[in-house]
Amino acid sequence: MHSFAPEIILITILSLVVFSDAIAKKLKIPSVFLLLIGSYTIYTYVPMAVPIDLKHYFDTIILFCIPLIFMGDALHLHFSDIKKYGWDIFYLAVVAVSLSITVGASMYFLDIFEGLTLGAYVSLFAINMATDAVSVQSILSRFKGISHHLKVLIEGESLGNDATAVIAFFFIGLPWMMTGEIDAGHAALDALRVFVVSIGIGLVIGFVFYMLMKLFSDRRSEFFAFVIEAYLAYVLAEEMHVSGILTLIVAIITTKAWIDADNKILEEGDARKSKSFIQKLRFDGIKATTTQRLEYIYEMSKEFGYIAAVMIFFVLAEMVSLEKLLAYKTEILIMFGITTLIRAISMAKFAFIGDKVKHIAPVGAEGWFILTFSGMKGALSIILVHMIPASFEHKEFFEIVTTGVVMMSIFVYGTTLWTYFTFFKKEEEKSIFKK
Repeated sequence: MHSFAPEIILITILSLVVFSDAIAKKLKIPSVFLLLIGSYTIYTYVPMAVPIDLKHYFDTIILFCIPLIFMGDALHLHFSDIKKYGWDIFYLAVVAVSLSITVGASMYFLDIFEGLTLGAYVSLFAINMATDAVSVQSILSRFKGISHHLKVLIEGESLGNDATAVIAFFFIGLPWMMTGEIDAGHAALDALRVFVVSIGIGLVIGFVFYMLMKLFSDRRSEFFAFVIEAYLAYVLAEEMHVSGILTLIVAIITTKAWIDADNKILEEGDARKSKSFIQKLRFDGIKATTTQRLEYIYEMSKEFGYIAAVMIFFVLAEMVSLEKLLAYKTEILIMFGITTLIRAISMAKFAFIGDKVKHIAPVGAEGWFILTFSGMKGALSIILVHMIPASFEHKEFFEIVTTGVVMMSIFVYGTTLWTYFTFFKKEEEKSIFKK
């Protein structure tokens, strides 16, 4: 007899997305709250709605979801913004995250979590410093009044932060945690190699797909070309033992940057008869896509990413055990408090050093507040903690503490931002992710 399990799980996921959005708009609350609560409720009390053992197929789900989760955010970043605010994003996504993981790992010397090695601390904080773009966007997407500078920082950090956390976890923390030792010089060089090679592969793939986009003239083909690019970049990089996420992000941004350059020339009506060698090389006369079609591609990517994140939430629901969460409540609260404090300090430094550092613009007290509470954890943290080998003796501790921190960050950070924008900074509803 034929099994309808795939159809049932698809109905469940899409229904949860649709009804969560509808109820959230009526109640004027963040939809991510309802998605998280709904995932747990359905998985726990309506098991026939989730007839597939998602945890058993988690590796497959990861490969399916990661490209979709990151593609939408990468598409929305403008290369002109990256050039203008590059140092700001670099500080938030690389310097601040690296320092935060280092400071978190130093908690080893205070023996806060008994039995963990220094390598385990590095892994734990790398996992719990990764932010979740879907959760952040769900909270902030209905409010205006945030400067374009701050919008770019939120989007740029959510991408770069994740890439840095992944490299720190897989190429430093995890090997150190599993072997009990590490060659600092070799680890640093390996991380640098991963960073450079990932960017290089991403640049090449991005340009190749930009050229391929010139073969299409309809938005559906162009959208699927971006989907293929995201999956190809991720899989190829992982097969080469570098960062699939960083490669994916760079590839999509590169393609988008070349498209933006074409559209800018078109909008400005550049009628120069003589063209540079680079313009001739990329067949400047043939446009890859239009601004209108690109907006459609972004909206579709965002929706696909949303669905992918919900699938990860269902896996999270399977990992949630109220009894175990209560048993580790002290450790969860300590971890949540430490990560929040570290983030607040690193964001405060960034927010107020702008007038002292030439290449970094200050964002002020409000910017510091928003950046601090935009650090919600989510899908990537769950993915990383799952990648810890079953043989690791403290894996249950990692899973439960990370699950607790993810849930607390979404509800505590999300409620804080929602309260601020709803009661203290009332503005007309409008997506902050549009110029």
